[in-house]
Amino acid sequence: MTFQDGNFDSSRVKRRSSGKAVAGGGIGLGVIALVLLSQLFNVDLTQFASLLGSGTGNGTYEDSDLTGCDTADLANTDDECRYGWTIASLDAYWETQLPEQTGVEYTRPGAVSFSDAVSTGCGSATSATGPFYCPADETVYIDVSFYEVLRSGLGASGGSLAQMYIVAHEVGHHIEHITGVLGDADNDKGAESDSVRVELMADCLAGMWAGNAATTVNPETGRPYLNPITSDQLTDALDAAAAVGDDRIQEAHSGSADPHTFTHGTSQQRQQWFMTGYEQGSFDACNTFTADQL
Repeated sequence: MTFQDGNFDSSRVKRRSSGKAVAGGGIGLGVIALVLLSQLFNVDLTQFASLLGSGTGNGTYEDSDLTGCDTADLANTDDECRYGWTIASLDAYWETQLPEQTGVEYTRPGAVSFSDAVSTGCGSATSATGPFYCPADETVYIDVSFYEVLRSGLGASGGSLAQMYIVAHEVGHHIEHITGVLGDADNDKGAESDSVRVELMADCLAGMWAGNAATTVNPETGRPYLNPITSDQLTDALDAAAAVGDDRIQEAHSGSADPHTFTHGTSQQRQQWFMTGYEQGSFDACNTFTADQL
């Protein structure tokens, strides 16, 4: 998707920079995080360590505004600027749709762009963690270098809508948080687990936004933020959803998939639920906890 002309509030997204990276003997924190993720998914993800920074911060972090992203041209060509503009579009969409569909007022999540390592309300994390939402501080955290992992490590195109899908999915977790869905869910594993339902619902909520993004108006200009989605761009988003399916990741690295360890859903399910949101545009339709079949 491509952004139209408009303005961007640089204070909406923060760049969080760590102190000077320190070299150390042995394995970096990024690799350690990949090892932990490998245990979680029951697959070997440590081969992706070379795509991520292995330095560690000195424990000090500073926030600054996401400057240098003033124009739509920058949002269409720079990964970090695209992240910021996507957050703004998501704000405009959910500020209207969430109260209309659920009666819950939308509160904006924090949004942070970081490199290598970051301190959050949920603890410290590295780029190896991938994009995530922290309910403790209600903030989305993304190191845009993940998009290179998506392209080179997971085999997805990493195109514009694929990147926006990742952001919209994390904001979907914020929607789950403020509506109480996230707090009620169990942190379990398995094909029918609450963990899988949480992730598939976030995919569906991302699809809701995507299906309406080209009609969501930028209040600064009175025009939609984005041009209509093309078929190729929609394919990009579905490609990204499939790339992060439990079965795809497990089969690629161990030769088989174990549904008992699933935490995010299969590739087919992730695509299906994104399209449910995209086509139906309904919070109720996205409620995987009331679905008869995932």
